[in-house]
Amino acid sequence: MTVTRVMPVVTVTDLAAAIAEHRAVLGLEVVMDHGWIATLADADHRVQLSLMTVDQTAPCNPAVSIEVSDVDARYHAAIDASLEIVHPLSDEEWGVRRFFYRDSAGTVVNVLTHL
Repeated sequence: MTVTRVMPVVTVTDLAAAIAEHRAVLGLEVVMDHGWIATLADADHRVQLSLMTVDQTAPCNPAVSIEVSDVDARYHAAIDASLEIVHPLSDEEWGVRRFFYRDSAGTVVNVLTHL
Protein backbone atom coordinates (compact mmCIF):
# COMPACT_ATOMS: atom_id res chain seq x y z
CA MET A 1 0.00 0.00 0.00
CA THR A 2 1.30 3.40 -0.97
CA VAL A 3 0.20 6.81 0.25
CA THR A 4 0.23 9.02 -2.84
CA ARG A 5 -1.06 12.32 -1.43
CA VAL A 6 -1.92 13.97 1.87
CA MET A 7 -4.09 17.06 1.72
CA PRO A 8 -5.55 19.21 4.51
CA VAL A 9 -9.26 19.95 4.33
CA VAL A 10 -10.36 23.29 5.77
CA THR A 11 -14.05 23.71 6.61
CA VAL A 12 -15.34 27.10 5.43
CA THR A 13 -18.70 28.84 5.43
CA ASP A 14 -18.26 30.79 2.18
CA LEU A 15 -16.45 28.76 -0.46
CA ALA A 16 -16.01 31.58 -2.97
CA ALA A 17 -14.55 33.92 -0.34
CA ALA A 18 -12.21 31.22 0.97
CA ILE A 19 -10.99 30.43 -2.55
CA ALA A 20 -10.30 34.11 -3.21
CA GLU A 21 -8.45 34.53 0.10
CA HIS A 22 -6.21 31.48 -0.31
CA ARG A 23 -5.48 32.28 -3.97
CA ALA A 24 -4.49 35.84 -3.03
CA VAL A 25 -2.23 34.85 -0.14
CA LEU A 26 -0.78 31.54 -1.35
CA GLY A 27 -0.89 31.95 -5.13
CA LEU A 28 -2.61 28.58 -5.57
CA GLU A 29 -5.02 27.95 -8.44
CA VAL A 30 -8.34 26.10 -8.40
CA VAL A 31 -7.89 22.60 -9.85
CA MET A 32 -11.29 21.21 -8.77
CA ASP A 33 -14.53 22.92 -7.74
CA HIS A 34 -17.72 20.98 -7.05
CA GLY A 35 -19.53 23.93 -5.46
CA TRP A 36 -19.22 22.47 -1.94
CA ILE A 37 -15.54 21.47 -2.10
CA ALA A 38 -12.72 23.06 -4.02
CA THR A 39 -9.08 22.05 -4.27
CA LEU A 40 -6.34 24.57 -4.86
CA ALA A 41 -2.85 23.60 -6.00
CA ASP A 42 0.47 24.95 -7.18
CA ALA A 43 1.51 24.57 -10.82
CA ASP A 44 3.02 21.10 -10.22
CA HIS A 45 0.09 19.92 -8.05
CA ARG A 46 2.62 19.01 -5.34
CA VAL A 47 1.05 21.42 -2.86
CA GLN A 48 -2.72 21.11 -2.43
CA LEU A 49 -5.39 22.47 -0.11
CA SER A 50 -9.07 21.58 -0.06
CA LEU A 51 -11.78 23.96 1.14
CA MET A 52 -15.16 22.44 2.05
CA THR A 53 -18.51 23.78 3.20
CA VAL A 54 -20.45 20.57 3.97
CA ASP A 55 -19.57 17.12 2.64
CA GLN A 56 -22.40 16.09 0.33
CA THR A 57 -22.45 12.35 1.08
CA ALA A 58 -20.84 11.94 4.51
CA PRO A 59 -22.15 12.82 7.97
CA CYS A 60 -19.28 15.21 8.75
CA ASN A 61 -16.32 16.96 7.17
CA PRO A 62 -12.88 15.34 7.33
CA ALA A 63 -9.83 17.27 8.51
CA VAL A 64 -7.51 15.60 6.03
CA SER A 65 -7.74 13.53 2.85
CA ILE A 66 -5.19 10.80 2.25
CA GLU A 67 -5.01 9.20 -1.17
CA VAL A 68 -3.77 5.60 -1.20
CA SER A 69 -3.10 2.95 -3.82
CA ASP A 70 -5.47 0.38 -2.23
CA VAL A 71 -8.39 1.91 -0.35
CA ASP A 72 -10.04 -1.47 0.26
CA ALA A 73 -6.96 -2.76 2.10
CA ARG A 74 -6.80 0.44 4.19
CA TYR A 75 -10.52 0.10 5.03
CA HIS A 76 -9.95 -3.41 6.37
CA ALA A 77 -6.86 -2.19 8.25
CA ALA A 78 -8.99 0.50 9.94
CA ILE A 79 -11.56 -2.11 10.94
CA ASP A 80 -8.80 -4.43 12.22
CA ALA A 81 -7.46 -1.51 14.28
CA SER A 82 -10.94 -1.09 15.83
CA LEU A 83 -11.23 2.48 14.58
CA GLU A 84 -14.62 4.11 14.27
CA ILE A 85 -15.76 4.12 10.66
CA VAL A 86 -17.54 7.45 10.24
CA HIS A 87 -18.42 7.03 6.55
CA PRO A 88 -18.49 3.55 4.99
CA LEU A 89 -16.43 2.50 2.00
CA SER A 90 -18.29 4.06 -0.91
CA ASP A 91 -17.91 4.79 -4.61
CA GLU A 92 -18.73 8.47 -5.04
CA GLU A 93 -20.21 9.96 -8.22
CA TRP A 94 -17.21 12.30 -8.66
CA GLY A 95 -14.87 9.38 -9.27
CA VAL A 96 -13.38 8.37 -5.93
CA ARG A 97 -13.76 5.36 -3.66
CA ARG A 98 -13.43 6.44 -0.06
CA PHE A 99 -14.19 5.97 3.62
CA PHE A 100 -13.75 8.07 6.76
CA TYR A 101 -12.38 6.93 10.10
CA ARG A 102 -12.03 8.80 13.39
CA ASP A 103 -8.66 8.50 15.12
CA SER A 104 -8.14 8.41 18.90
CA ALA A 105 -7.77 12.21 19.01
CA GLY A 106 -11.15 12.62 17.29
CA THR A 107 -9.75 13.68 13.92
CA VAL A 108 -11.82 12.50 10.95
CA VAL A 109 -9.66 11.17 8.13
CA ASN A 110 -10.87 10.68 4.54
CA VAL A 111 -9.02 7.79 2.86
CA LEU A 112 -9.53 7.55 -0.89
CA THR A 113 -8.41 6.34 -4.26
CA HIS A 114 -9.48 7.62 -7.65
CA LEU A 115 -11.54 5.20 -9.70
